[in-house]
Amino acid sequence: MTRHFLLPLLVLASGVVVCLVIAWFAAGFSMSWPELAAQLGEPYPGLESLEKAYLRLRLVLRSEDLNSASGDPDLEIEFSVDEGESADVVVGRLQSVGLVEDGQLLLDYMRYRGFDRGIEVGSHLISGSMTPRDIADQLQSAASLDIRVTIPEGWRMEQTAAKLASELQISETVLLEEMRKRPEGYFFSDFLPLDATCEGFLFPDTYSFSPGTSASEAVAAMLSNFEARLTEELVVGFLAQEISIYEAVVLASIIEREAVVSDERPQIAGVFLNRLDRQMKLETDPTVQYAVGQQADGRWWKQQLTYDDLAFVSPYNTYVADGLPPGPICSPGMESLQAAADPEDTPFLFFRARCDGSGRHFFAVTYEEHLQNACSP
Repeated sequence: MTRHFLLPLLVLASGVVVCLVIAWFAAGFSMSWPELAAQLGEPYPGLESLEKAYLRLRLVLRSEDLNSASGDPDLEIEFSVDEGESADVVVGRLQSVGLVEDGQLLLDYMRYRGFDRGIEVGSHLISGSMTPRDIADQLQSAASLDIRVTIPEGWRMEQTAAKLASELQISETVLLEEMRKRPEGYFFSDFLPLDATCEGFLFPDTYSFSPGTSASEAVAAMLSNFEARLTEELVVGFLAQEISIYEAVVLASIIEREAVVSDERPQIAGVFLNRLDRQMKLETDPTVQYAVGQQADGRWWKQQLTYDDLAFVSPYNTYVADGLPPGPICSPGMESLQAAADPEDTPFLFFRARCDGSGRHFFAVTYEEHLQNACSP
């Protein structure tokens, strides 16, 4: 390197040092230079030495501002960063909405730390009460603004539609219109009757939906989840019971509403299949509850059924109609689907709830035994 090139560098470096010393004494900092510099954090390794020294000087002199509110402390905004936006553009927008007062200070800090290279596309919840350092950190990781919705096992589609409408701010009417359509484009679609709806196939689970999710997208997510759960093992199990995929879902939906204790599901499935084999009516209360529908108080699944309810004329009332109802009565979970695929080999033809509030059932082979299991008045 020639002396002619070294001289300007030495002059520039000397100027930086002189400015630093003058500014330091003028500002009257109580902390030492190394202490304040250390508070900035590690500089970006790719910075040139002179740029690093220059930015460190500017930031140390503004250390108080770096640790104070960056903008309007009463302002909080869900701030979105778009694909391809540079740090200058992002900071300029933050400044324009009042979240940042001194955009250059924020840019200097981001460049010193290398944070201008790591801004993440997406939504960030930013407040003017945050310090420039806080905002720089926040921009490195987009906040998850997804809406989590849990749909329990055993809900009919009207209940699911109401829940989704409330959480996703979607029209309940539009949701129900989507749910009453026949599922199309899925593996299981080919095994459904032409008049099938989404009842039984809106898989109960916890879902994470993006803001603005449409009714059709929400329904499609649940149907896709069901398809993913419909394993080859399950299908083979259904066929082994000599029932179709659709009939298996219908059966599983009844098991879902009948079973309270998980380990009884295979036994309950065995009872229903025994009755179907013998061409006995299923005579299961949940199908009546489904048939009579919503009550005056807005609730579904009527608790205290009357003799009139049991005589209610409907293809879904298995006290009146033979065989399985024409469609599922709710969305069954995996345990009920597995019970339909792998029922217990049992001699029982009857079951009824025990009288101890445990949720368990008494099982019986004969009707006489079944009557003896009734609760005492």
